[in-house]
Amino acid sequence: MTGRDCNQHYDYEERRMRRIVWGGLLGLIVAVAFVVFLVWAILHPHGPRFVLQDVTINDFNISQPNFLSSNLQVTLSSRNPNDKIGIFYDRLDIYATYRNQEVTVARLLPSTYQGHLEATVWSPFLIGSDVPVAPYLSPALNEDLIAGMVLLNIKIDGWVRWKVGSWVSGGYHLHVNCPAFITVTGKLVGPGPAIKYQLVQRCAVDLS
Repeated sequence: MTGRDCNQHYDYEERRMRRIVWGGLLGLIVAVAFVVFLVWAILHPHGPRFVLQDVTINDFNISQPNFLSSNLQVTLSSRNPNDKIGIFYDRLDIYATYRNQEVTVARLLPSTYQGHLEATVWSPFLIGSDVPVAPYLSPALNEDLIAGMVLLNIKIDGWVRWKVGSWVSGGYHLHVNCPAFITVTGKLVGPGPAIKYQLVQRCAVDLS
């Protein structure tokens, strides 16, 4: 066998070994991905369920033209409906809106882990002092007060991860919208005693 033949044989063997190695790695990746997908499909995780329990209004009024001041305390619960999957809440920002305008400063809820079928309760204060609002908001609030019903929305934006055994998924964006229908008699709340509204209102939850 000549030197040229030896080199060709060596090159052939090297290419064959590379194909074997890469084929083995690819097969391993496909097998792992299939197992993860199979486990995920069998367990079929469900998103957390949020319920707005109550809202206590200490202050909610147009303090001056086009400025709204609010001071609320909300009680919100979250339940993990999965019996084999845990949920990590990595970052949850909670705030209140009125007619699609944010009227309180976002409050960061503590990060937490929720085990199988466990529930968590938060009771944060949501405060906004002289928050600039659109000019139409003041007459809209007066109309709602005359009608006897004010709709606030308590919203959460954050990130969650799933935990199956020792495996933890990547982050998923969580958006929660809890409507709070507040019945009023001519006036909501300015300076004075707080008013507590028992709601037990289920929230809309979106994961992406």
